Amino acid sequence: MTAAAGSGRRLRRFGTHLMLVMILITLPVIGLISFLDYQEVEQRLIAEETLLREQTEKSVVEMITLVDAGLNLFDETLDHRMEEGFGPVLAEYERAKRDPGKMDLSRVRKELGGEMDIYIINASGVIEETTYPPDLGLDFRGIPYFYDRLTEIRLGDAFVADRVVAEPASGVLRKYAYMPSPDHRYVLELGLVCSAAEVDRFDPKYQTLKEDLMRLNPALEGIRIYDGYGRVVNMTESESPADPAAINPVARAVFEEKQDRTLTDAAAGRFTRYILVDLSAPDTPSDTSRVVELTYSTAPLDARLSGIRFSHIILAVFASLAACCIAVPVSRQVTRPIRKIVEDVEIIARGDLDHRIRVSPETELTRLSESIGTMVDSLKENIERLRASEATSRQYGTHLEDLVRERTAALEASNQTATLYLDIMVHDINNANTIAIGYTQVLVEMLEGERRETARRMLSRLERSAEIITRVAALRRARETRAAPVRVDLDRVIRAEAADHPAARIRYEGRPVTVLADDLLSEVFANLIGNAVKFGGPDVEITIRVEEHGEEVVVSVEDTGPGIPDKSGVFRRFGKGKGSLAGAGLGLYICRMLIERYGGSIRVDDRVEGRPEEGVAIHFSLPKAPEE
Repeated sequence: MTAAAGSGRRLRRFGTHLMLVMILITLPVIGLISFLDYQEVEQRLIAEETLLREQTEKSVVEMITLVDAGLNLFDETLDHRMEEGFGPVLAEYERAKRDPGKMDLSRVRKELGGEMDIYIINASGVIEETTYPPDLGLDFRGIPYFYDRLTEIRLGDAFVADRVVAEPASGVLRKYAYMPSPDHRYVLELGLVCSAAEVDRFDPKYQTLKEDLMRLNPALEGIRIYDGYGRVVNMTESESPADPAAINPVARAVFEEKQDRTLTDAAAGRFTRYILVDLSAPDTPSDTSRVVELTYSTAPLDARLSGIRFSHIILAVFASLAACCIAVPVSRQVTRPIRKIVEDVEIIARGDLDHRIRVSPETELTRLSESIGTMVDSLKENIERLRASEATSRQYGTHLEDLVRERTAALEASNQTATLYLDIMVHDINNANTIAIGYTQVLVEMLEGERRETARRMLSRLERSAEIITRVAALRRARETRAAPVRVDLDRVIRAEAADHPAARIRYEGRPVTVLADDLLSEVFANLIGNAVKFGGPDVEITIRVEEHGEEVVVSVEDTGPGIPDKSGVFRRFGKGKGSLAGAGLGLYICRMLIERYGGSIRVDDRVEGRPEEGVAIHFSLPKAPEE
């Protein structure tokens, strides 16, 4: 059971095969179970991570909204104070006869206690006059939503208080309020600079919010909050001061587009979420919405997945080792009765046909033992029969070889006789046709009238007979010649065949090209040109084209004759067209046989597609000879 006698190669034991099969079945199953379990755990962890992130973002939005609601209450405590401040401003506007350039804004500012700046905004949204020089000439058309709101205030009649917002240039906190001029030409604006106490009251400390969220979500690395200009507004005690003019373009884009955004940095193992917290209100000009930047690290999730992956691999390895340890004794136990049977079979194989197979206690193996014994008995009987029939088979074989030799010799003799008769017929009929054609041509020249027409028809039939004999001879040569294709100058062959028809109107503008064929290639052009001349008459025009397409050469032979309406079967032997102009049916068959022997293909089309009466076009391909 370890080696095949005389085989020259080592064979594995059946027990080894069985053990390998058990291992090969068990290992993929263990691997599949481990993989599926890991996939399930991975999906669960990712789902938990996603849910935790969503809860974190929801908490951020709720906390910022809650803080803003408290700040709004503080804003409202300043509204009455701001509304009273417009009294002196309106009085000065009227005193200056509604000309902002003649207003004494510095005096009005001192009258208001020096804590409010005054701004005069024209209909174009530009600050025309102000007590705060850095904002002089500021154009609010660059902030479309704010400019639209200013236009509504200018055309209205109501006092409008704004929220406490950071000044764009310096980041100083101011409380703004607006009122239209009586003539609705300007918007009057007051800007209250918040005191230190008010700044401390307004500026929220987000450190507690950040610490709570970091405890809630270990993957959260950092939190920043930006205003509508993309400036940081959530500076905490643990962070360094930032330049108020520093702009985060992503936060500003999220604010303008009103759409959250996620940026992923796979190399650093983190991604950043920009979330818009919509705090806009229809009754305030400024949009105090915030953009929250939450930076998450994928390291905690990756670490958990790596640990789970490693534990699954270790479990799979131990399970595989256990399966291998179990497979070895099981395979030995299963194959022990089979090894006994194999030992008995080997004794019988060495020629001891009288040796009996030991019967195993297992039912299936008992049947196998009995079957082998029956097979051995049957083998002994068959050996005797084979020895008895061997002599008879030898006699039959000798007789059959004699019959084959006799039949082969008879076929060769018949073939030689048929070839001889065909050569005699071709030779003698050709001679007779040649003489008859000569005499008939003389008669055509000598006779006149009806007799001359009869002689011309006779000449046509004789020429057709000679053509048939020529094509039969060519067909015989094609069948007997089986030489390998050689390099043939296609241009020379075409020009030679065209020269054989001086009366025909043949147009050919070729150039030297070499193909793989033999000396019978001229028969193809002789048949195609001859058919065109014969069926097209003296006025037929023949065009021959040669085109190179990669490794093959495509040849087209077109004529302006009557065409072939029914093209089915024209390349079969004795296949011919229908009507009075039909030929013998050998010419195109010979063409197809030669072209296919060269390794090409041939087909027939109308010269003008869909109009067979305007002529026929024969296209065939030939293999191009390689460069020498």
